[in-house]
Amino acid sequence: MTILITGATGNIGRHVVQQLTQRGADVRALVRDPATAALPAGVATVQGDLLDVDSLRAAFSGVSTLFLLNAVVPEEFTQALIALNVAREAGIERIVYLSVIHSDRYLNVPHFAGKFGVERMIEDMGFNATILRPAYFMDNDRTIKDVVLGHGIYPMPIGHKGLAMIDARDIGEIAAIELLRRERSSEPLPLARFNLVGPDTLTGADVAAIWSDVLGRPIAYGGDDTAGFEQNLRQFMPNWMAFDMRLMSERFLTDGMTPDAGNVARLTALLGRPLRSYRDFAAEIVASA
Repeated sequence: MTILITGATGNIGRHVVQQLTQRGADVRALVRDPATAALPAGVATVQGDLLDVDSLRAAFSGVSTLFLLNAVVPEEFTQALIALNVAREAGIERIVYLSVIHSDRYLNVPHFAGKFGVERMIEDMGFNATILRPAYFMDNDRTIKDVVLGHGIYPMPIGHKGLAMIDARDIGEIAAIELLRRERSSEPLPLARFNLVGPDTLTGADVAAIWSDVLGRPIAYGGDDTAGFEQNLRQFMPNWMAFDMRLMSERFLTDGMTPDAGNVARLTALLGRPLRSYRDFAAEIVASA
């Protein structure tokens, strides 16, 4: 019985692969270049692309459970639908899909709306699936650590409603647990959705205060300038993606990313330990600087 991981070399996928191999699973990874994948020993790699139907057919052959992760790209929705249809053709019934929290609410944000569409197709096609809906990744803030450490500003416009930020390692472990739950079940399991959240719901001011405490000096929240955020992102990503991220940040300001009642307790019980906190994340960044 084989579990196939898409997005296996990315920030989340690597953690999923690592957690599965530690638990003795038979893991196969779909990668663009097996020579540079650098995955754990024992992981079978297969070269392919989510828009290449022939490579997907080869990769999906003999697979019992699929972890579907799509990068934020213009063709993300098309990639996911092709993968789902090829999976059904291959007889794969068990899927864990990485969506995003509030995918059904942030409908003007392209990559949220696309993921919500994929969720609907998973239901419509009758897969036995778990849909994971993570909130903001703490790990995104690695990209702005130099601004925090060097300029004393937390620059992400996350607003004052609060985001229940989650560590990528927790996402990977939860995904692995769910993949194995479905893989090892002797009977089909019903569709399930999990909001993946961290232990604390934090505003921009809260995050700045955490950095201030960890560093022992004042760190200011940079404010809610989403237009400036878009312009900064354009320096290192395509303009369509920078605009997508701006739209997302605007929804941070109006809606936040807050957990439902019981989400934290559910995840804590699933992991058998506390969720990693933003304070721990910030302390790790400072210790490695």
